[in-house]
Amino acid sequence: MTNDELQNLVEEISLQYFQKPFQHKAFFNPRLRTTGGRYMLRSHNIDINEKYLKELGVSELIGIIKHELCHYHLHIEGKGYKHRDAEFKQLLQKVGGPRHCTALPETKRNQRTLIYSCSRCNLTFKRKRRIDTKKYVCGRCKGKLIFREELRQGT
Repeated sequence: MTNDELQNLVEEISLQYFQKPFQHKAFFNPRLRTTGGRYMLRSHNIDINEKYLKELGVSELIGIIKHELCHYHLHIEGKGYKHRDAEFKQLLQKVGGPRHCTALPETKRNQRTLIYSCSRCNLTFKRKRRIDTKKYVCGRCKGKLIFREELRQGT
């Protein structure tokens, strides 16, 4: 799907579900990593993460577009457009949009666990981030930490 096709899809969804035109730009943003889409308050444009279309399909993309259009139309009308606002929740439920997008399978696959142990008491530590073993020591006995192994999940 190209940016022009996305623009047309967003305009169609806006008219079909909100009965209001979408008069700004919608485009794929390759820099988005952790979110399905983003509504820009100043420019009123909508950025969409293309990975959601590729990995989860058109139905997920339509849900993300509905969610971002809720932000868009409520903000333009001067109503509560934030996730916590009752007007946002009501409109989202009315149009059938998701409150949060589904997590990408890729992010689950690339998780790692680093295993450290204490040289004195053999206590094992599991961490997601690397520890500087020259700076940190065991919390139980103040012994030196030793890196043991790195476990990858789903590879």
